[in-house]
Amino acid sequence: MKRYRAIAVLLGAGVLASCEKNTVQDITGAPLTSAVRFFNFGVNAPGVNFYANTTKMTAILSSTGTEATTGTAYGSVGAGGFYTGIEPGQYALTGKIAATTDHNLTISSVNANLEAGKSYSVFMSGFYDATAKTVDGFIVEDPIPAQLDFSVATVRFVNASSNSSPMTLYAKNTVTGNEVALGGSIAYKSAGAFATLPPGIYDLATRTAGSSTNAIARTAVTLAGGRVYTIGARGDITITSTTATNRPFLDNTPNR
Repeated sequence: MKRYRAIAVLLGAGVLASCEKNTVQDITGAPLTSAVRFFNFGVNAPGVNFYANTTKMTAILSSTGTEATTGTAYGSVGAGGFYTGIEPGQYALTGKIAATTDHNLTISSVNANLEAGKSYSVFMSGFYDATAKTVDGFIVEDPIPAQLDFSVATVRFVNASSNSSPMTLYAKNTVTGNEVALGGSIAYKSAGAFATLPPGIYDLATRTAGSSTNAIARTAVTLAGGRVYTIGARGDITITSTTATNRPFLDNTPNR
């Protein structure tokens, strides 16, 4: 099942056509044919709420029932990783500070035309400038296969690490030891094509051209048959700590 959540659009929320007690409002409407989801991969960036023009697309509910001021934190995906339905069209896709200080200040903005029937991922990326209060961003289309093949897992690589060199994603089956490259070398702000693998548990790694040394590695990642995954590189490629929040990291988020 596609990871998808539609925004309910209330139609006819004005004067009722009748004063009859049992009158039912018509809230039906055309389905939203585009979809988008949002990643906060901006190193050192604050938590944000994401917007499409003036429409809030993500928010975090607190234990009190009101909106939390944490927003989508660094390393996280808005709306639990689900897509949100949206009308096709031209949008400014922004990340705005969720905290009380500088609340709703836009720190990242990506302009894009969202086409009918297509899905997209928006990434806040690069390094947060705490003085200018800005961070980079980009958008990629998610060409999810229309038909699922349950005999394979479908995987692609997105590079959201701004100070990395172009990298290729490799997957090594932990049982067979077989290792394959999933596509070619992917530069920052770019996405590779979807490739297929037998279902299994894999050690994932990225490498730059001509190098046998892993730039980023993540072990024991389960890739299930009939599922579609985006493996995203984020973080500061120069960090060698294995525990630092801003270390280079391979994120695994299902598309479907």
